[in-house]
Amino acid sequence: MAASAPGKLILFGEHAVVFGEPALATAINLRAEVFARPHAEWRADGGSLDEPRYRYVRGAVQKAKAQGPLWLEVRSMVPSGAGLGSSAAVTVATLGALHGMVGAIDPATIAREAFEVEHEVQGRASPIDTSTASAGGSLLVLRKPSEGLLWTIERDSRRWCLHRTDLPPLDFVVGSTGISAATGPLVASVKERVDRDPKARDLVREIGRITLDGVQALRRRDFARAGQLMDRNHAILTELGVGHPMLDRLVAAARATSYGAKLTGAGGGGSMVALSERPEATAAAIRAAGGKAFIVRSDPVGVTTLG
Repeated sequence: MAASAPGKLILFGEHAVVFGEPALATAINLRAEVFARPHAEWRADGGSLDEPRYRYVRGAVQKAKAQGPLWLEVRSMVPSGAGLGSSAAVTVATLGALHGMVGAIDPATIAREAFEVEHEVQGRASPIDTSTASAGGSLLVLRKPSEGLLWTIERDSRRWCLHRTDLPPLDFVVGSTGISAATGPLVASVKERVDRDPKARDLVREIGRITLDGVQALRRRDFARAGQLMDRNHAILTELGVGHPMLDRLVAAARATSYGAKLTGAGGGGSMVALSERPEATAAAIRAAGGKAFIVRSDPVGVTTLG
């Protein structure tokens, strides 16, 4: 049995979603594939499941209560540490393969299990990445249920309502700084700032408004407005302390040939994303500024079995 799942881009709302504000993510056509077959002992790519790099695979095996032993093979096009949901894609694809061995796969069940795996491995997580990898397409995260509700996920006192939101097919240019930054400390630093600074709280609320405005702009194909909102979202995230000089450099380089650009993911390094109708030119500008660039497209397909 084999399954695949997509990576993701957060278009608006990172960090603010921790405080209950909306966030918009889209699946992208970089995917992870996981193959599973019976074997004499548990193996991942021929090695031990206990190796740190397979901690999400091991977590998925435990969560799915998989009957084994199995030989698992992981193939991922989603670059690690780039803010594109690589761990979520691998987790969801692993669960898809394991569920597929015993019956049909249910994206809602896989989304919930994958979130639990990420939460247990990372210590704290939101279900945005794992739900987007499970559902495919574009997802809007809201505090309360609304039109297009896919599923609701709760943990402790937190609740996320994941909604399908239809956007036109879009090309994005991702620029990677090559700098890895741990998500946990960045999230904690924003929380500390918001707890003590009323201005930071206002900025978080503004990100929420930007997200909802951005959804509407993209739906009506007003890419100029969407780009303006991306630029403002980037400025706010930088003001909240999760920017990086290299991110600013790549964003500035991309803006000359795109509608707008911003960091995507936790920040502190990682990646930025630009909305562009001239993706090759934008990618060339990012590379000239010292980043690694690749062009991605929104992907309507979530977790799916192969063959």
